Amino acid sequence: MIRATVLLLALATPLGAQDAPLLLEETPADAILAAAEDTPAAAARAAAAQIEAATVQMDRADGARDRVAALTDAVRGYEAGLAAMRDGLRDAAIRETELRRDLRGREDEVARLLGVLQGIGRAAAPETLLHPAGPVGTARSGMLLSAVAPGLAANAADLRGDLQEVATLRQLQEDAVQTLQEGLSGVQQARTALSQAMANRTDLPMRFTEDAVRTAILISATETLEGFASGLSEITENDSGDDMASIAADMGTLPFPVAGQVLRRAGQPDAAGVARPGIVIATRPRALVTAPTSATIRYRGPLLDYGLVTILEPQADLLFVLAGLDTVFGEIGEVLPAGAPVGLMGGTEAETGDILSPIGERAGNARPETLYIEVRQGDAPVDPLTWFSTDKG
Repeated sequence: MIRATVLLLALATPLGAQDAPLLLEETPADAILAAAEDTPAAAARAAAAQIEAATVQMDRADGARDRVAALTDAVRGYEAGLAAMRDGLRDAAIRETELRRDLRGREDEVARLLGVLQGIGRAAAPETLLHPAGPVGTARSGMLLSAVAPGLAANAADLRGDLQEVATLRQLQEDAVQTLQEGLSGVQQARTALSQAMANRTDLPMRFTEDAVRTAILISATETLEGFASGLSEITENDSGDDMASIAADMGTLPFPVAGQVLRRAGQPDAAGVARPGIVIATRPRALVTAPTSATIRYRGPLLDYGLVTILEPQADLLFVLAGLDTVFGEIGEVLPAGAPVGLMGGTEAETGDILSPIGERAGNARPETLYIEVRQGDAPVDPLTWFSTDKG
């Protein structure tokens, strides 16, 4: 029905003496997007540009002075672009479905409109519009026609706009396939390169040297995260942490270590009824985790039932516990700059077809990974949200 509507409207002739156009003229997709910057299509197009920018950043990383920082920026760019692309394409698919459903529901209205347009369009010459009653009748019929014509034109314009938007959204989704494939391939390469660069890095300062034997003893002797955190100061040698600067002024402004959503707040019980003093962040698969501020790696590795854990110490008597990673970077005792990679989340990146499907995104597959964040000040846990900025949710 939609294709037939397009064809018939395109064949409809101008209406009336002013030759008001009722043709469905094709409007370039770029022009539509420029005129509606807040549409789902525009959001997806902007995301594609962000992915292309990340590709450029990835190419430049080989010659960068700080390869790790350049690769970190590339991974972040890819992740942000892919996330925006997912959201934009999902909204575009939903919008297209809504428009198609609306057009199907207006089939009778469209048929009547086409009938009127075709009837007027079959008028071969102006004299066929002369009224049998003479000049007065002709004048009255002309007034009636001039009153009806704007309404017909408005209806045709609305229909034309909907059809153009459907065509633009469909073309956008078709064009996005290659961009998505390039983005998914690019972010995978960037993560692999970043992992290798972190393994080869030797320029980070060391604050202390780990005593591996004491670490093993502490892990085997503790049953809680609290007990392990309390004993961390006993498993180091040559610790020079007395000169660590305070970050109290940054309280409430630190960025989250990973992009995602707060799934559970501090003290909120999970499905099993277990309440912990930290927060749980839902992330996308393979998301990059970074240091929210300059900090020393106090511990990295498996711990209790938390999976892979990295414990950062940004200042004396303050610990940031990041648990649930799949890959951890760095060595115990290294001092990381703010924004430095800490590790990667687990999971498998969605395939192109899954991303293009709004059903898959809404089925809960978008954020299957979770990062547990606990902040300990002194010997007691504090709400992590008092340290991190919550303006992004």
